[in-house]
Amino acid sequence: MRETGYLQKQPYFGAVVGRVANRIAKGTFMVDGKEYKLAVNNGPNSLHGGVRGFDKVVWTPQVLSNGVQFSRISPDGEEGYPGELKVWVTYTLDGGELMVNYRAQASQTTPVNLTNHSYFNLAGQEHNMALLNFFTRILEKVEALLAQFYPEGKAILGAPGWLSRLSIWLLTPAQGSPNIYDHEVTIEADAFLPVDETLIPTVNAETTGSWCEALKPSPCPLSRKPGQSTPAPCPSTCPFPPGEVAPVQGTAFDLRKPVELGKHLQEFRIHGFDHNFCLKGSKDKHFCARVHHAGSGRVLEVYTTQPGVQFYTGNFLDGTLKGKSGAVYPKHSGFCLETQSWPDAVNQPHFPPVLLRPGEEYDHTTWFKFSVA
Repeated sequence: MRETGYLQKQPYFGAVVGRVANRIAKGTFMVDGKEYKLAVNNGPNSLHGGVRGFDKVVWTPQVLSNGVQFSRISPDGEEGYPGELKVWVTYTLDGGELMVNYRAQASQTTPVNLTNHSYFNLAGQEHNMALLNFFTRILEKVEALLAQFYPEGKAILGAPGWLSRLSIWLLTPAQGSPNIYDHEVTIEADAFLPVDETLIPTVNAETTGSWCEALKPSPCPLSRKPGQSTPAPCPSTCPFPPGEVAPVQGTAFDLRKPVELGKHLQEFRIHGFDHNFCLKGSKDKHFCARVHHAGSGRVLEVYTTQPGVQFYTGNFLDGTLKGKSGAVYPKHSGFCLETQSWPDAVNQPHFPPVLLRPGEEYDHTTWFKFSVA
């Protein structure tokens, strides 16, 4: 898709999403006692920053020796979020490893959760496209920028080294596949977040919900401290019922060992994944996921500093959009590994924190490592 395609309604192909990736329940949250109401664009919820999120704005590019940096200033009140937010996203390539670094600074306390929403298909597609819109947006914007420095109008394959290597990799011939069913997936997570019908993390029925409503103002099991036999009285209202963090053991979400995606979906009779997996690593660089396509030998490994990854299997792709060379994207034709904090974390105090305060800096990095097995 060219620029006009990105300006139309499309499922975040190749985009940086923010100010808060994923969903915020009912588009509302509280910060320092004040309620903020966001633009609602996904059923009753706010998704990927709202109606005009970071994927629908023009960023300022800067060419680096081994990559490119994009920056923008999100004004106070954009899509309902508090405070001005300065954002920098830097892409650098080192051999077969693409590093994406996200930095942000806020003038007021605000939730921040940035990720990349690229779709992958390691089998390739028709017309020798080895990945499904893999950072197409980046390449097209950088190509336009490079034209200023290369007036001869050289093609992308004649551009500086990092862009040339990435382009060659993308255009490597492949047998092509309309789906990702033959991909083997591994995700390094012992837990995941179950979701309701609107894809918001569910409330743990053992501690909240109707059970709690029936007991109020009886003792609240959530308030029991270590070594304390009797919990404190339950408050009259529970404004932040905890989301459920469920173990993957014995479920369709146990991807700690490689599974062939198509067979796995069929075995567990599920229509796909669109769930947050709770990663085991620390705030330092840690392994997140591995995807292998046996037919081509291509491997994608993902490392990150983030606490979670949203594994999405293109469930809402329906074949109506056309990309380069007329390629279409039906259901399950690509997958996303969106490294991020957990969904609705601003409303879940026991989830990893997402509030960025003045004087602090949001700084997270994700690495996409490509190889051939």
